[in-house]
Amino acid sequence: MMQISESNNQRHSLFSAMNRFIGAVNNMDQTVMVPSLLRDVPLEYEEKDEVNNAVVLTGGNGAASYLTDRDMYSYYVLLKSIRNDIEWGVFQQGDDKKKEKLSTAVDKCRLDPEEEDENLQKEFHFHLSGLHTVLSKLTRKANTLTNRYKQEIGIGSWGQ
Repeated sequence: MMQISESNNQRHSLFSAMNRFIGAVNNMDQTVMVPSLLRDVPLEYEEKDEVNNAVVLTGGNGAASYLTDRDMYSYYVLLKSIRNDIEWGVFQQGDDKKKEKLSTAVDKCRLDPEEEDENLQKEFHFHLSGLHTVLSKLTRKANTLTNRYKQEIGIGSWGQ
């Protein structure tokens, strides 16, 4: 697969972040041949913290995180679901409750049109930044899951 080098500005675009995420999930999907093997396997490694005598869950990047009871399978399903939402749209199944909540939120935002117009750019940048951050975290999760799956089935050094 040929990759086009990105300029610094392109690298920080939402489009590039979505492409990286979709690519990471597609790679995960192609690598994970038996998703049921992911059940009950924690995504993070357990390491003993010698200073505090506690068990710390660390990801593939070494950052400590204290996560909920998610296993690799639940992350696999979540990541694929988010990829489908990005590719096909959130309302693909016609969920009326989601549409109702969205229209209620939009109506609340329109209470003061003059103030809304002044803050549109700020709101846009706030949400764009947040979406970029979330997509980056999800991309790291997909890559971590792929690498952990390879380690679990014994092909950890393949393709690296």
